[in-house]
Amino acid sequence: MNDDLSWMLDSALEIPGALHAVLISADGLLMARTQDFDKDDADRVAAAMSGVQSLSRTLAFFCEDPSQTWRQTLVEFDGGWVFLISAGEGAYLGVSASPEVDMADITFRMQQLVAQLGKRLTTPPRENLGAHS
Repeated sequence: MNDDLSWMLDSALEIPGALHAVLISADGLLMARTQDFDKDDADRVAAAMSGVQSLSRTLAFFCEDPSQTWRQTLVEFDGGWVFLISAGEGAYLGVSASPEVDMADITFRMQQLVAQLGKRLTTPPRENLGAHS
């Protein structure tokens, strides 16, 4: 697990009511998790969130335009919320929160994290592949 990414995800937990955060790949693999979240649970959440995102994306036609880009999914439970947003090409950020969380605060923090994560996840292209000195 990338400790720098975990540290970044931990900043989401500064919002009162935020519980856990995970960064996942589009194919459901765990990329990072908040430090207090069990790895086995985080792996299970990553796989499930990949499926939730895929199902959500297929509903674009329901908004009259199937070419629309999926941006986020919000799931409400009796005891809290799950937020899932795009975190760049092929990555998603998920955060769980208690019912008392300020939804504007947590979504704003998630957008800030996505901006920071985008810089970390983007790798510049390698040059001179195959060139010999």
